[in-house]
Amino acid sequence: MTNKPGANESRKIPAQTLRPDLLKFPGLALICLYLLVLAAVIILGVVVGHHYPPLFLIFAACFISASAGLLMMFRWAWALALAAVLLLVVYNLWIFWSLHQGPALVQGLFNLVFFLYLVRPEIRERLR
Repeated sequence: MTNKPGANESRKIPAQTLRPDLLKFPGLALICLYLLVLAAVIILGVVVGHHYPPLFLIFAACFISASAGLLMMFRWAWALALAAVLLLVVYNLWIFWSLHQGPALVQGLFNLVFFLYLVRPEIRERLR
């Protein structure tokens, strides 16, 4: 191997491309953590507490895959997380209007904030 003066110059990567896009959007990490917590609650509710039917484990698997894919900035994971958050908004607001439970309103508005964060143009441009 010869050490030519310019051979290593072409392999250098600019410092800006080494910075992951996730650091620019800390809300995505929070949304991923939220989806993982929801998946853990569902798993514990099915296995330990028997509060949910075993069919709900499908939702837990979807939440886990959306969380992992969203961390890697995949467009399919963004769509899956967006659908999950939107359905949670609708479900929680329906619970609030039909049963008049205050915590459902809080969780519905919390999910609405996540939905509005995910539909930002800056987020959609960075997905691959």
